[in-house]
Amino acid sequence: MRTLHLLRHGETELSADGVFCGEIDTPLSDAGHAQAAAAAEAIAALDLEAIYVSPKTRARMTAAPIAKLTGLEPRVEDGLREIAYGTWDGRREAEIKQNDAETYALWASDPAVHAPPGGENGYAIAARALPIVDRVTKAHQGNVLLVSHKATIRVIVCALLGLHVGRFRDRIACPTASLTTFEFGSRGPLLVRIGETRGGR
Repeated sequence: MRTLHLLRHGETELSADGVFCGEIDTPLSDAGHAQAAAAAEAIAALDLEAIYVSPKTRARMTAAPIAKLTGLEPRVEDGLREIAYGTWDGRREAEIKQNDAETYALWASDPAVHAPPGGENGYAIAARALPIVDRVTKAHQGNVLLVSHKATIRVIVCALLGLHVGRFRDRIACPTASLTTFEFGSRGPLLVRIGETRGGR
């Protein structure tokens, strides 16, 4: 059966510290490397046909041990990158919520429409990520892995489930190094696993 696996990258120092990290190209932390290795052991047993990965270092580092175990070369897809947080990138969410309260509240009310200053909204993420999902699920008949980021994966999940994209922040869990899986049958995508993790958070 055609099956799509969505893997969030492992922990970084910024993700562990509650910092918005979109376009910042931060590497995995030591904990993130351990998470990636643990995820790779499980994912290698899925008999993957292909691996697609965000261009960000943290995603490519997460894909690397899977590639080593499977012998598959990850294919970089720019549309799998993380949300652009604009002027919020590199700042703690708690600080923004306090010091930029009005803009934060507007964004939090419907992030499908509203974007961080200078950043992307949910519809923009969907516009670049969903064509990749459509293309890879048509190109393969078995198991395919996308290694991406928290907001991007949550937007994809909302879209595949028919949920309003603006609910991606408060309806979909996506811990670091977690795996979410859809099976594609005659009636469309079926969610069979969400946010499964081996030590993520």
